[in-house]
Amino acid sequence: MSAEILRVHPDEPQPDRIDYIVSCLRKGSVVALPTDTFYGLAVDPVNLHAVEQIYQLKTRQQHKPLSLLIASLAQAYELARESDPMLDRLADKFWPGPLTIIVRAGTKLPLRSTAYTGNVALRVPDAAIPRAVVEKFGLPITATSANLQGSSECTHAACVRDQIGDRIPLIIDGGPTGRTLPTTIVDLSLGPGRWMILREGAISTHEIAMVLQR
Repeated sequence: MSAEILRVHPDEPQPDRIDYIVSCLRKGSVVALPTDTFYGLAVDPVNLHAVEQIYQLKTRQQHKPLSLLIASLAQAYELARESDPMLDRLADKFWPGPLTIIVRAGTKLPLRSTAYTGNVALRVPDAAIPRAVVEKFGLPITATSANLQGSSECTHAACVRDQIGDRIPLIIDGGPTGRTLPTTIVDLSLGPGRWMILREGAISTHEIAMVLQR
């Protein structure tokens, strides 16, 4: 069975369509939607059956936690174990935007959603559709890229349809995404004052260092 394709305005998402997307997430469905980098696979991160669907679909290694899209720094602190001035500085400079920040997870997320690492990867996307979904849903959503393991990431809905359209129920067509580079990933879970770049993407290591070492 092929996925339903739902067009949503990329800059002014229609409220009724956001409501429909949220209703699908609440039922445990996997939804592909655009971010500011690539199309991603969204599920409710506290629904362990839905989380497991992501791992099966992506044939993702079980020890790799899923990154989450959030709507604000305040929401990051609802999910993080503790406050961190480095998180504040990075968020102030680069959120919304293509920066994923790994922090120690608090108690609101099931341990399975962190792949039993105790860490959570967070970002506020510079894209109206996922932020509207998160705000309406009242929870973060997963953000792993909507492609099969070993295949290229998708910057438009047709790519998602061609790769996995027979495996998920709903694809949100918000037009092409704004970038062709992945997010940069910074790990702040290493201890006070320590950080590491796990992946350099749309934001350079130099830019990160300029913010964290000032």
